[in-house]
Amino acid sequence: MPEVRLSDDRLIVALDVANILQGQALVDRLGDTVSFYKIGLGMLTGGGLALANELKHERNKRVFLDMKLFDIGATIEAAVRGLAQYDLDFLTVHGDPQVVRAAQEGKRGTGLKILAVTVLTSLDRADLDANLIKPGDIHDITLERAARAFEAGADGVIASPQEAAMIRALPGARGRLIVTPGVRPAGAALGDQKRVATPHQALSAGADHIVVGRPISAAADPAAAARAMVGDFPKL
Repeated sequence: MPEVRLSDDRLIVALDVANILQGQALVDRLGDTVSFYKIGLGMLTGGGLALANELKHERNKRVFLDMKLFDIGATIEAAVRGLAQYDLDFLTVHGDPQVVRAAQEGKRGTGLKILAVTVLTSLDRADLDANLIKPGDIHDITLERAARAFEAGADGVIASPQEAAMIRALPGARGRLIVTPGVRPAGAALGDQKRVATPHQALSAGADHIVVGRPISAAADPAAAARAMVGDFPKL
């Protein structure tokens, strides 16, 4: 049986719960098995920033704040400057170049990594049509948005695992991060995700980190589910 490290920060567990108390309870159950957590908009009014601060500064965890910020440049810059004070690891903004440039200005002088959202993993071509997004293959559009985000200075991108290999091959991807949601173990329910892959497939395709929520958080034994998932990761 292959040796599994106590934790592997290629795995980011999404704390998609209602409030800080539920988040703390899940982190307690996962213990030393998980070292990296994502806190998103669903937790924002339930104490999400307080939990992010606790995880980072009291529990020695890495924290990905998934806010998907989108606004005019001055507002993005101000918002990112404020969030950067929490000394967290990753923050998401929409991948539009002007948004990325403003976010980079806001985080200037800090270690915060700005990750640009390309195309949400819950969307397919029909959704893009409904949203009046230009015609074309969804993978090609994702690739183009990633390239433009890198040109604007993004530290990395958020994309489905199905596009990870294409993005990794971009000249601008050298030294940049690829973080993939839409990751499901073989046989797991897809939920609201449409462009998915297994953890092994996503990491083998070039992702640096995978984001996993319900397959771990909804498991009878979340720590065992996390260990099993990490045990199937490609060797470093």
